[in-house]
Amino acid sequence: MSEQGAEVKRRRVFYIPGYDPIPPRRYRELYRKEGAAQSEISGYSLTLSPKKGRNFGWSVRGEIDGATTQSEIDVLIWSDIVQDSMEAGIFRTYLILARTAWIYISTGALFRLMKLRRGPVIAALYPIGVLLAQLLIALLLVWAITWTSGLMGAAWIGLGLGLIAGYALLRWFKAKDGKLFAYYLMHDYGFSARWRGANPPMLDARMAAFRTEIAEALTQDWDEVLLVGHSSGAHLGVSILADLIRAGEVPETGPVLSFLTLGHVVPMVSYLPKAKVLRRDLAYLSTRPELFWLDVTAPGDPCSFALCDPVKVSGVAPDGQKWPLVISAAFTQTLSPEKQATMKRRFFRRHFQYLCAFDRPGDYDYFKITAGGKTLATRFAEAMPSPSRIDTPANKFIEMAPEDRP
Repeated sequence: MSEQGAEVKRRRVFYIPGYDPIPPRRYRELYRKEGAAQSEISGYSLTLSPKKGRNFGWSVRGEIDGATTQSEIDVLIWSDIVQDSMEAGIFRTYLILARTAWIYISTGALFRLMKLRRGPVIAALYPIGVLLAQLLIALLLVWAITWTSGLMGAAWIGLGLGLIAGYALLRWFKAKDGKLFAYYLMHDYGFSARWRGANPPMLDARMAAFRTEIAEALTQDWDEVLLVGHSSGAHLGVSILADLIRAGEVPETGPVLSFLTLGHVVPMVSYLPKAKVLRRDLAYLSTRPELFWLDVTAPGDPCSFALCDPVKVSGVAPDGQKWPLVISAAFTQTLSPEKQATMKRRFFRRHFQYLCAFDRPGDYDYFKITAGGKTLATRFAEAMPSPSRIDTPANKFIEMAPEDRP
């Protein structure tokens, strides 16, 4: 493996999105727009161009701090799996709501998660509250029409009309979900809850394909191979890299292997009873010398488990734990009051801030990490873990899958 202090001239980046049904072009446009903004603020240059290859992505030439670097960025796509999981109609969505609430409450996971961070738990309760409120309004409409018709001696006709009107109202609410995100979030939390923390077979197969892509890159002429996992993509990345290292697919003389997790929601999965594989992989990856793992979150992001060490809080930290290095993106320091004000009620925008420009940049800079001349390990060689990190285990379920089991 090349020295970690070596200059990076060629880098391969693999980006794993979170639970997102939108096609991956949004990430290229976000990188283009926010990279241009950060370049202007920080005084460096980024030039994007099309990328060849079987995966969607782009090339970026970075001229940063006196170094010129060429990076190839691939988006590892699982949006089709997300889209399939979101095809449930209104009635089925309410069944998913009931099942998800029951699983998190009956297992005690919900109450233990609240001991870590209330923000993401409130975010999980938000779609339940909104969908139940919508159902209540629809039922009140049914009752009002039925009662009014009953005064005229046509209660049964009124009930039929009320049911039609109530269903039409629920359909209208669903059509407006692009502003409320209640259905989207319900399917997000329901996706993991359905399997009680285990990966569904179709996702396991996709993750195996991702691992093959990364393993191939590690045999090629790159100075650094960087895997970035955002939101739910963070825990996918954990298992992918754990399997890759366990299989001996990191060459001793290959590129530096780096892992960056952003805005993770690991406990939402690892606190469920059947997340045995994830807990095993968290414990395994946290000790491995083959990589450098940096975890970045911020208390200003209400959708992530900010500053929670995903290994320790999951209750599976082994002796000799090395990773991750947990640091804060410190939105209150790296974003001006004016910038923070524009995102005050835009929770999703804050959850994506890790991929965006900071107008008061600090140590964390997504574009320097993905297009600059230093490896992740070199860039954060002197960084200390956040003094505000949370490392108290609150997980009831700490059983792990055996090492020889896929």
